[in-house]
Amino acid sequence: MRRQSVAALVLSATAFIGIAVHEGYKDEAYIPVPGDVPTIGFGTTEGVRMGDRTDPIRALIRLQQSADGYSQAVKDCASVPMHQHEFDAYVSLTYNIGAGAFCRSTLARKLKEGDYEGACKEILRWDKFKGAPLPGLTKRRQQEYQKCIGK
Repeated sequence: MRRQSVAALVLSATAFIGIAVHEGYKDEAYIPVPGDVPTIGFGTTEGVRMGDRTDPIRALIRLQQSADGYSQAVKDCASVPMHQHEFDAYVSLTYNIGAGAFCRSTLARKLKEGDYEGACKEILRWDKFKGAPLPGLTKRRQQEYQKCIGK
């Protein structure tokens, strides 16, 4: 199977649901781990303040809008052909770490160099918050890595 132009790829429905499941849903703003930023819905952080509330429909709309933005960031920062499963894994990662971190990463550099295997392996390095591994992030990165390599 040949890789497709990244311009032609969109986040799959399976990956969209995967992001929602990884993030979990909360209808009221909360701090996921000490030192983190206020988060609401399915992992939305932009413009969120403590005390904010949402509902599942608004949260899904915000998730879709955010996922579209992160999809574009992956396309802009690593505009190389990809398999759908690779693209989905990178968008999931980028949703969690942010577009800037993805674009500046060794992972993006490896993709641009054509090192697809090395880029997938880089996903595993993103399991820390403030230098300490978090079990939930380690599990998520393992799943994203498996998706990236086509399993």
